[in-house]
Amino acid sequence: MDVVERSCFTFDLGAVRRNAETLLRAAGGAELWAVVKAEGYGHGAVDVSKAALEAGASALCVATLPEALHLRAALRNARIVVMGPVSEREVGEARAARLELVAADGQVPEGVRVHIKVDTGMGRWGLSELPSPGRDVVGLMSHLASAESDPAFTQLQIERFKEATAGLSSLTRHVANSAATLRYAEARFDAVRCGIALYGISPFDAGPEAEGLVPALRWESYLALVKELAPGESTGYGRRFVADRPTWIGIVPVGYADGFRRDMTGTEILVEGARRRVVGTISMDALAVELDGRLPHGTPVTLVGGGILIEEHARVADTIGYEIATGLNTRSGRARRVTTA
Repeated sequence: MDVVERSCFTFDLGAVRRNAETLLRAAGGAELWAVVKAEGYGHGAVDVSKAALEAGASALCVATLPEALHLRAALRNARIVVMGPVSEREVGEARAARLELVAADGQVPEGVRVHIKVDTGMGRWGLSELPSPGRDVVGLMSHLASAESDPAFTQLQIERFKEATAGLSSLTRHVANSAATLRYAEARFDAVRCGIALYGISPFDAGPEAEGLVPALRWESYLALVKELAPGESTGYGRRFVADRPTWIGIVPVGYADGFRRDMTGTEILVEGARRRVVGTISMDALAVELDGRLPHGTPVTLVGGGILIEEHARVADTIGYEIATGLNTRSGRARRVTTA
């Protein structure tokens, strides 16, 4: 990587395709609908959408009308579902753009394809009772609250959905997210809506390889400065890291403005292929990494990829991989797309 770039994001669309194929196999005959909201979980919504569709996905799901319109401009014939609420004014725009909407509050818009959402236990969007579907209703859906961690409650939600939609098999029924697609055959119904797994990030507290998934993102930078701290000297705000012996550190020109969060101090990254610990307070545009000796300016650093998983960073930050991925500021560095076999 050219070290004049602060960092470089690489998105492997081949990995997205392979993950889509894995999810299609897990879906057991149900359709795969790719969730590409939040700019494709930080991976690039248009490129990810094209890769998923080429691999066999039959629809795209987003959260907002602007997201859907952005996709429609690039994908004229794709089936696009807006899962979040839309205003009365936006219904007309959705109709003109041939989008599909979700009715979750009792108001079913007319003249546009609609999916009615039933609240089976998420306690968020959704109706407590299913109304009689009108002519524009094409689907029935719900949202699982804890498919990655609570089998008993997940089974309860699946049963509630099955009961609520009994006798309406002519409509497309969909409730499964990535976790349910991979673990609960009875949740797959007619279509599954997969987001996080599409990007090769596990919805469970494990590495993606356990589910046959391949990470699609790589994030690289370099050592912009290398210096030795004497015992008692520190690096970074608040003096959170104080050397207790002569210690070499490298400064990487990436920080929380780029998405490398302050609470990821202590996580590991690769420096010239070797795992090294991030130390001290992460700044807006810089972080420090402990080295085992002096290294030259420009030494390659891998922040995500090469065995460094987003899931690892999430555990250190006490959050989930979704938040790490969508928080990456991919506009702050150079971004490139590759397609591996």
